[in-house]
Amino acid sequence: MSRNGKIILLVLLAAAGLSVAAVAARRGETDHPVARITWDGEVVEEIELDRVGRGYSFTLESQEGSNTISVEKGRIRVAQADCPDQVCVDQGWIADGTVPIVCLPHKLVIEIVGGGSAFDAAAG
Repeated sequence: MSRNGKIILLVLLAAAGLSVAAVAARRGETDHPVARITWDGEVVEEIELDRVGRGYSFTLESQEGSNTISVEKGRIRVAQADCPDQVCVDQGWIADGTVPIVCLPHKLVIEIVGGGSAFDAAAG
């Protein structure tokens, strides 16, 4: 391999390493599962699910409508919503990062980040 080829290979490997590090940092990975609640593109709350003691509920309201969120140790769900399709309510509890809860009419997303990857568990 020529000198220029080695330099290009080294630059590509460094760029790939930096990309992986940037993606992991941007996702905010932690050792604990964290429910990240985003409303209209803004993070409004992050809940460490393995540190929840007693279960609780709270309601998010805006001009688009309202969603009541229930939290228990290790899991989270949308218990009630005044949206017409009720997809977010019908989805039920989530406990890992495989599928987020989404309420499109209210611009609400609940995703679980950290705590290991569901793909790691499937591959192992």
